[in-house]
Amino acid sequence: MADTPDRDAVLAALDRVTDPKSGQGLAQAGLARGLALGPGRAGFMLEVAREDAALYAPVREQAEAALRAVPGVERAQVVLTAEGAASTPARPKGARLSDAAADQGRPKAPVAAGRPDHVKAVVAVASGKGGVGKSTVAVNLACALSKLGLSVGLLDADVYGPSAPTMLGLKDPPQYADKKMVPLEAWGLKAMSIGLLVDPEQAMIWRGPMASQAITQMLNEVRWGSENAPLDVLIVDLPPGTGDVQLTLVQKTKLDGAVVVSTPQEVAVADARRAVTMFEKIGTPVLGLVENMAYFPDPLTGAPIPIFGRGGAKAEAERVKARFLGEVPIDMALREGADAGRPLVAAAPDCATAQVFLEIAGLVRDRLVTMKV
Repeated sequence: MADTPDRDAVLAALDRVTDPKSGQGLAQAGLARGLALGPGRAGFMLEVAREDAALYAPVREQAEAALRAVPGVERAQVVLTAEGAASTPARPKGARLSDAAADQGRPKAPVAAGRPDHVKAVVAVASGKGGVGKSTVAVNLACALSKLGLSVGLLDADVYGPSAPTMLGLKDPPQYADKKMVPLEAWGLKAMSIGLLVDPEQAMIWRGPMASQAITQMLNEVRWGSENAPLDVLIVDLPPGTGDVQLTLVQKTKLDGAVVVSTPQEVAVADARRAVTMFEKIGTPVLGLVENMAYFPDPLTGAPIPIFGRGGAKAEAERVKARFLGEVPIDMALREGADAGRPLVAAAPDCATAQVFLEIAGLVRDRLVTMKV
């Protein structure tokens, strides 16, 4: 195994790259954020103001070259993230906060956007709240679509809690080719996650615009497909909620559909309802709802035990006139596979729970075909 590069040598190398604004070296200027060192690799986040993004693009390349020159560095990655929010119009004098909230709730016209290069369809997997197993569904849905013969990519867009590297068993950082990141491959998928670019033990203390910029880069600066081998579908595992990352995705990418994940109980269904509403407002078709942890099969009889209740997501799908895609049971093998980096659908496609995901994937594929994506 390759040795871990010397930290002092890495910092000294970065100080030989000049910050164009302060005139200092990058490390001295405090621009080498989140420096991550591992066997044969080094990388960091170059965080700058949004208006300086173009100025620092060549600096990123110089920093990568400087890292590669350090003894022991075989792979070097510098991710440029631009911080800073667009200006918000001032609230008119006398206007109430409730007026602003009401305006926020009104439907907004969809923003014109395109898909990443050589990607035929983009499908978001979302939830209104955390802890409902959204990432588990996203990973196994992607594997199931691959089992159905599609070329599939998975973008882990949960920058604050990336889980795809663990669930897919990925550890190495991606390589660069022609100034684009090459996604890692596992279990028939092409995958990218912020978790592959930073120290897994480092907390991502990012403001919304910084997280949004990271997502934009992973969408448009990754070689998902090629002219001769386009990607059939890119599954995007969104973070829970309806915040900056979701809005960035909508603004930067054409979404062909969304799958909303919920557990049966009302507190989760209510949040899933908000996610459905968000997609409706931005003009993204909701392909359907999935009820995860729908029941626990009795070990002796196989009869379903509704630990969290049952049928909440199905009833909600009927209420919002969306398709109910299926129930995923509580399955120890599903959890163990995720922890071990062996998605159940890929590792044991003939088991009952994997068959549920394959049925859900078939419905998603058929809907995309019907929509002529």
